[in-house]
Amino acid sequence: MLSFHLVLRYPRIMGFNTILVVMGVSGSGKTTVAKCLAGALGVGLLEGDEMHPKTNVEKMRSGTPLTDADRLPWLHSIARRIDEWRVRGEAGVVTCSALKRTYRNILIGDRPDVRLVYLRGSRELIHQRMAARHEHFMPLGLLDSQFATLQEPGADERPVVVDVAGSPAEIVAEIIRQLGVVPRAPA
Repeated sequence: MLSFHLVLRYPRIMGFNTILVVMGVSGSGKTTVAKCLAGALGVGLLEGDEMHPKTNVEKMRSGTPLTDADRLPWLHSIARRIDEWRVRGEAGVVTCSALKRTYRNILIGDRPDVRLVYLRGSRELIHQRMAARHEHFMPLGLLDSQFATLQEPGADERPVVVDVAGSPAEIVAEIIRQLGVVPRAPA
């Protein structure tokens, strides 16, 4: 658990975007990191996988990679939730693999208050993590298709890029450092 508290107004005062889309291949730690990050920032969390239609989940569970046509309605659903937060002026953290630039354009597009966080890891490390988990619908057999689909974000996408070899607390601390959030000492 992180040992500092953040004042939620810092992101707005410092002018950086307050909705963070945490992306990466399956097994990169999106859910774990996003939960810790949302907790550290004191903001809402949206788990993108929970928004997949049942047909997508069944397709992945059976070992069949999703197509762009499968993903588009799911991505648009997540984008609508992001826009709902934006309309209400709420900050948040969203998990979504967002493997292709076209997917990220749907989620972030011209939304200046949405920022991308890319969890980067080697295929070997991600393979080890996926092999160790048992409660997820994404089978290990789809890892290669995840890496084949992955288009790492370019500098023009303004990503926060963090290596996932560290602990969740270390990863979250690095994200916060790169975002420029100034932690407040514990009370």
